[in-house]
Amino acid sequence: MAGCMRERSLKTSFRTHSCGGLTAGNEGDQVTLAGWVHRKRDHGKLMFVDLRDHYGITQCVFEPESECFSIVERLPSESIIQVQGIVVRRSKETINASIATGEIEVVAQSVVLLAGTSPLPFPINQDLDCAEDLRLTYRFLDLRREKVHSNIILRSEVISYLRRHMIDRGFMEIQTPILTASSPEGARDYIVPSRIHPGKFYALPQAPQQFKQLLMVAGFDKYFQIAPCFRDEDARADRSPGEFYQLDFEMAFASQADVFAAIEPVLHGVFTEFARGRSVSQMPFPQISYSDAMLKYGTDKPDLRNPLIIADVNEAFADSAFQAFDNILKKGGAVRAINVQNASSQPRSFFEKLDSWAKENGMPGLGYIVRESSGAKGPIVKFLTEGRLQQLYSLANTNETDAVFFVADANIDTAAKYAGMLRTQIAKTLNLIAEDRFEFCWITDFPMYEKDHHTGFIQFSHNPFSMPQGGLDALNNSDPLAIKAFQYDVVCNGIELSSGAVRNHDPETLYRAFEIAGYERSSVDERFSGMINAFKFGVPPHGGCAPGIDRIVMLLADEPSIREVIAFPFNQQAEDLMMKAPSSVSEQQLREVHILLKKLTK
Repeated sequence: MAGCMRERSLKTSFRTHSCGGLTAGNEGDQVTLAGWVHRKRDHGKLMFVDLRDHYGITQCVFEPESECFSIVERLPSESIIQVQGIVVRRSKETINASIATGEIEVVAQSVVLLAGTSPLPFPINQDLDCAEDLRLTYRFLDLRREKVHSNIILRSEVISYLRRHMIDRGFMEIQTPILTASSPEGARDYIVPSRIHPGKFYALPQAPQQFKQLLMVAGFDKYFQIAPCFRDEDARADRSPGEFYQLDFEMAFASQADVFAAIEPVLHGVFTEFARGRSVSQMPFPQISYSDAMLKYGTDKPDLRNPLIIADVNEAFADSAFQAFDNILKKGGAVRAINVQNASSQPRSFFEKLDSWAKENGMPGLGYIVRESSGAKGPIVKFLTEGRLQQLYSLANTNETDAVFFVADANIDTAAKYAGMLRTQIAKTLNLIAEDRFEFCWITDFPMYEKDHHTGFIQFSHNPFSMPQGGLDALNNSDPLAIKAFQYDVVCNGIELSSGAVRNHDPETLYRAFEIAGYERSSVDERFSGMINAFKFGVPPHGGCAPGIDRIVMLLADEPSIREVIAFPFNQQAEDLMMKAPSSVSEQQLREVHILLKKLTK
């Protein structure tokens, strides 16, 4: 198998070597191999079998006069056999440079069938597309396929690298509980009923947040773990429903800069180690404020491989004759522009397809201006004076032969979202995204609070345990929606790898932060008693973050879906089709945990 882990001592009663370990140096050796029949080729006078195990493939040759021939002839693919034979060197013209054992083959002297197989639901020796639900139902077979098998090996190697380098940087690995109390982390909990405490429930941790902070109270200086986390949330391409793993760490006596300095070499190192020829951002990674990210990229997860930048062009349209944009601005909205260099040479169909795409994605349409030496053209040029055009060119940083695209909305956040979507769509259409790079950045200065669009109430926008910039004074004397927090995300190629923060370690500041979000002091004492009580005994300033293991491996493996790098993932409906989970349980089990199910009416 490509990319397999380094072999150790493999000699057992079933084999002397692996199927990936033989070389020309073994010529003449008598060996015993064991593995799966990957592929058979009957050449009449000879039968060739590619024998596969975890480490690779070896070609075995069966001669028609041997007793082995008739046995192997009847075996279907994926049968498991043991082969004893002699290693011979292949002729120059038959060397297979695509496998590690391509210089040799094994002439079989005996064969033993170790395990047969039922008919396969899909081929193992071909990388054919098949329905994902079928693959997940037979995941144990899907994991035999080279690409998926290699992804899981990569995952193991990545975790080993991260663990080794965190220890080398002075972090101590400590495990935190899986059964804990419910906490407002921003997603729904998985809850577990208690047998010995009727009517009460544990929660599976959405993250080890409180426990790792308590470790700082306890005097441990640098903690980490490869932490399982559980969130009852919907699936996405970069998010697995149910459970995920993260490199969780925390540091005592640490500022935001200290956290960045600790984790950047580890992230840079693991991506460099497994880059497979792709380049990696130089350290230190760029730092972009949340407000700048939303303006320039239309998202707080910018893909910096995309060279397009969004510009604020409100000034060029305020009080202009183009009433559609002017009215939006009078309502407190925004107009955003994206300049695309040398796009004036694009055919009319390019602009028409983008306009259709915009309408399909909820926008009223797509305004644009094309600059040419003879002047400007486009559907909105007639509404703008020469002075406004020149102002627009300056704001959007355009040159002749460029094209400028516009999106606008009465809601500033929606305008940013649409502009971000358009930026990505144009870059994909014109192949502007540099696929051979890993581009990192930090997003910093997140708002401490946001307003719930449904209720109008103030709520935490990120991590509730973060330190507000300005501390208690800011909480007491500033507009909550204007307060920034020492919160940060690390992003790679448009994928959020981690959220983190410098923590709110002062009890009174913590009480006040929760009070603004609608939590009474007594509620904080009840819901976070372990942490708030501990903080009253003194806690050092501390901070950390938690890069996602699954997303790191997904990027390194260049896979579009996170399910391709998890050994046994849920499907998009949060089901384990192989183990039939979730499933019903017996009445006895329900009685033991004091639960009575109510039948739902359709």
